[in-house]
Amino acid sequence: MDTLVVEGLQVNYGNVQALKGVSFKVPKGQIVSLIGANGAGKTTTLKAISGAISGKGTVVFNGQPTAGMESFKLVGQGLIHAPEGRGIFPNLTVMENLQLGIVGRHSAKVHFAKNLEEGFTLFPRLKERIGQMAGTLSGGEQQMLAIARALIGEPELLLLDEPSLGLAPQVVKLIFDIIVRINKDKQVTVLLVEQNAKQALKISHYAYVLETGKISLEGKGSDLLNNDEVKKIYLGEH
Repeated sequence: MDTLVVEGLQVNYGNVQALKGVSFKVPKGQIVSLIGANGAGKTTTLKAISGAISGKGTVVFNGQPTAGMESFKLVGQGLIHAPEGRGIFPNLTVMENLQLGIVGRHSAKVHFAKNLEEGFTLFPRLKERIGQMAGTLSGGEQQMLAIARALIGEPELLLLDEPSLGLAPQVVKLIFDIIVRINKDKQVTVLLVEQNAKQALKISHYAYVLETGKISLEGKGSDLLNNDEVKKIYLGEH
């Protein structure tokens, strides 16, 4: 079964067509990546899926078309977006940011205390900084907070936009290890947008290459990792 099916997605910014009929699937329980150059439309795709911007085409989540649904209603159904730039609230504490993870979710169905402890198991540094203002955290800690907050809401589909952006290599490895654990241990389906194509393809069951608003290539993550065109253009290998 597919958790997400996107068909013919089109998005315009004024006279500029950012997405030109994007179609892809995210099977339940898998990690699927969208890779591509800056400006290819990756972030726009996630925003359109999560209801942050409007577009034309069809988006089906868990068998239900999402046309006309607002972002908070999609969150309520388990489609949770951790946006580019982390999207934390810098003037709130770590704990207050985490508490916002249940906003929009049916609180009776979300086990906040249990999820909080699981988040601290994944990211022990957050527990050490629970009363600290989020804006004073390092970039890596802010990214950990963004992911932990998304997990508090018990996502069925987690949209992750550039989780490794601007992070030190050792923190990047930690973040990708955590994404794999989230997928395997918590059975969370993941749609990952990532500039670090090599790392993304390594952990992805399947991946799509987005090029100027269109899907230009697709395949298993391992196959694209060894694809000569992908190596040359996106992995910096010749």
